[in-house]
Order: sequence, then C-alpha cells, then structure tokens
Amino acid sequence: MTTAAKPLTERLEPYIAIIGPMVMILAILLFMGAVEPARYFRATNINLILLDAALYMPMAMAMTFVITQRGIDLSIGSIAALSGIMMAFLIKQYGFSVYVAVPIAIMLGALMGLINGLIITRLNVPDLIGTLAMDLVYRGFALVLAKGLVLARFPDFLTDIGRGQIPGFVPIPVLIGTATMIGGYILLTRSYFGRYTIAIGSNPEAAELTGIAVKRHKVFAYVLCGAAAALAGVMLTGKLNAIQATSAPYFNLHVIAAVVVGGTSLFGGRASMLGSFAGVLLLSMMINALVTLRIEFFWQSVASGVVIVSSVALYTWMQKKDRDGAGGLFAGLMTPEGQKMLRFSAALIGVLIALLAVGALFATTPGASG
Repeated sequence: MTTAAKPLTERLEPYIAIIGPMVMILAILLFMGAVEPARYFRATNINLILLDAALYMPMAMAMTFVITQRGIDLSIGSIAALSGIMMAFLIKQYGFSVYVAVPIAIMLGALMGLINGLIITRLNVPDLIGTLAMDLVYRGFALVLAKGLVLARFPDFLTDIGRGQIPGFVPIPVLIGTATMIGGYILLTRSYFGRYTIAIGSNPEAAELTGIAVKRHKVFAYVLCGAAAALAGVMLTGKLNAIQATSAPYFNLHVIAAVVVGGTSLFGGRASMLGSFAGVLLLSMMINALVTLRIEFFWQSVASGVVIVSSVALYTWMQKKDRDGAGGLFAGLMTPEGQKMLRFSAALIGVLIALLAVGALFATTPGASG
C-alpha cells in the first residue's frame, strides 16, 4: 500500500524559515542588479559583504541557542569590546604572545557568559534585565581599562584572523564564521544539547519534569554566547587592527535581528541555524546595498528596524497558527487574519523598496556624493 505524496505547499512548510530570508536576499540581488550592478557586484564589494557577515556568524550561532531557550543576551557587544581590550593589553602592555592572548580572551568571554547565566538562573533575574545590566558593567570595565585609548597595530596573526585571505580562496574570517555556523548546526540537530535546547524553549516545566537540567543547560548556552562574542571581539580587533572601549556598540541588535529574521522564535522552541546564517547574510547585504546607494546611516537603521518588525510579526503569527491548528501555513494565509498579515508585510516591503529607490535616484544624480 503506497501513501499519497504530500502537496508541494506542505513539503515546503518546514523550510519556511530559510525560504523567507533567501527570498529577501534574491530580491536585493535583483534590485541591485538593476540599479547598481557595477558597484554592488564587483569583487571588492562582495568581499566586504562576506567580511561583515563573518564577524556576526559566531554570535548568531550562539544566540540561536539562547533565544531558542526563551532567553536573550544584550551584553555581547560589551563582552566583545572588553575581551578585545584585555587581549590587546596582554599583547601590547605585558608582552604576551598573540597565540596565548587570543585563547585567554575567548576564555574571558566564556567567563562573562557564565556570570550572565548564573545571574539569570541562580538569582532569578529576567534575561532581559540581567544581560542589559551586565552590558553596562562590562562596558564600564572596558572604559576604565582603556581610559580613552585606542590600542592599535597588532601582530600579523591577529590581522589575518580579522581580514586575512588564503590566496585564491575565501577570506580567513569567512572560514572561521562558517565553521562556527556548521558547528552550531551539528550541535543543534545532532546532539542532546540541541534537542534539550528546543525542549526547554517549547516548555521549560515539561522539560524539567522529564529530567533535563534546565538551569544548567541555560548556563551552557550563555557560556557559549560569551565565548562567541569574545571570538567576534578578536575578529573585530584584527579587522580594524585596533580596539577601543566603545567598539561593537550595536552587536546585540544586529545579531538578534539576524537570528529572528532567520526564523528562530523569540518565544522559544523554534530554531533554524541555516536561517540564522541566511539572516546574517541578508542584513549584511542589505546594509551594504544602502551604503552603495549612498543612503545615510540613520536610514540604514530604519531599514533594519523594518526588517526586524516584519519578521517578528510574521513568525509570531506563524507560531499562533501552529497553536490554533489552522491547517498549515499556506491554509492559514487564506484566512482573513492571514490576508491581513500579507497586506501588512507587503506594505513594509513597499517601504523598503521605496527607500532603496530613493537611494538609487540620488546615487545616479551627478554630484550627489559631493
């Protein structure tokens, strides 16, 4: 007896998290191919996009686990800056080898992640408040240590981590970032830690009743997030060949946006490492497109906010559809509520297209870049 083949819409539904950002990536490619193909698709610009995306990949990988467990980490920017400054001091002031200073910086980041996890699980401080407070603490320590100094000029090994390239191959940071995403994918889909992460996010009480050490696994996720942020701090220091206390101010928002755009639910229980990878790439491509079109930084923030709002709204509706049992995503889109969601998403996409079109108009106006 043979079972009937599933309809195409039903087969596509499990992959909607990755399809969404990939469609937006394709839209950006088509738009930029129409208005600025020479500048956007040149090899040097593609290299810039990859280097920018690689910087956020380790943090997006770790943040996927944190958010899947119904957590959040707003301190990753400060962890990156403080870890980078500590590494710089070890190299510049105390003569440590870069091969020793880099692992110490990553371990320091893991320690800060451990502190975050213990504050949340042992003191029962909400994730949002706890990590926001520790963001201030870590940034304060960075300011005290640096005293306004910009530490610069590091050994070649460190600059290779941040912007080096294997001749005839991809940049070294891209290899590092991609390796962390592959490791995160294996950890999420092939290990008990990944399965426990999804179980905890779906229902923490039920997970605890089944014998899962919920608090311990939450701490592990924050340790991983701290170590990944420190690695990003090392990569940032190498990329700029400099570090200061105010570095990485918007890492947290960028990374959370990439993870949410990639389909990981802010309400826990739904995760997509491939989606997080696509989300990082999407945001880097979008910001680069806005820069290519000579749109001011403030409008870049507006565009990022539009993407975040529309993504959160879509995935929140999808999760509500799952709970209500609307007969699948595509069936749910045919309901009145689904039609409202489609119109809302179309309006937001229209705002983005209008913003890009205005930028393209000014980019092609002689003397606009003055």
